[in-house]
Amino acid sequence: MTEDVATTWVPEDVDPVKPSVARIYDYLLGGAHNFEADRELAMKLLTVQPNVKDIALRNRAFLRRVVQFLVDSGIRQFLDLGSGIPTAGNVHEIAQKAAPGARVVYVDYEAVAVSHSKLLLEGNDNADIVFADATGTENVLNAPATRRLLDFDQPVAVLAVTLGHYISPEANPVGMFAKYRDATVPGSYLALTHLTTDFESVRGNEIVETMRSTRDKVFPRTRAEVLDMFTGYELAEPGLVTTSRWRPETGLSEAVDPQEDGLYAAVGRKR
Repeated sequence: MTEDVATTWVPEDVDPVKPSVARIYDYLLGGAHNFEADRELAMKLLTVQPNVKDIALRNRAFLRRVVQFLVDSGIRQFLDLGSGIPTAGNVHEIAQKAAPGARVVYVDYEAVAVSHSKLLLEGNDNADIVFADATGTENVLNAPATRRLLDFDQPVAVLAVTLGHYISPEANPVGMFAKYRDATVPGSYLALTHLTTDFESVRGNEIVETMRSTRDKVFPRTRAEVLDMFTGYELAEPGLVTTSRWRPETGLSEAVDPQEDGLYAAVGRKR
């Protein structure tokens, strides 16, 4: 999408010169809601990590499988943190196709992501977006859209797909996820993916350096650190693995060597 066309869906206060993680991810997934600065940084990432587009696509495929798994497990409420710019296969599309009436609240602090989400969700009474930083748990949980759509007396699935590695140690990601856990009843779920440098093929330090020019710094974590985020949850099989190895589907999303995935992935059920 060209910049002049893009202005019809971009808020006036958005700076198109400063790259955005949400728009970079949109570009890597083949979306059209991104600017030249986003594409340039995406190309730098591809130089640093040549398979970054594959990593993004496998991550997106994981999201689809997870939402279907959650619907099959009886979940009808979803809180999608750091939801990004809507592209094909959004949470509400998957969930509501499988279970009409499923309710979805998206959360993001990127203005373009929020603006485009609002356009996409017009006329959908069972889905909305909250303009907020996911680390501000009280703001998210008490937002009018959250309170209107989600019943916290019933199980809720909290999704944090490629969110955790943008949360600094100072922001205490384990504590943040604990607050969302404590806001939900037993039988609720947490699903997340997280960048790691546990694999030699992931050039984490160079990715961190490349992303410094964006609003979202990157903080890769070890397997043990990612597991800490699931405190209070029982992991669904196959536990904490990489994205393509979480319940792969023959012919649709084949499992690859963990070295090629780069992201840990898991789903946990609150005890």
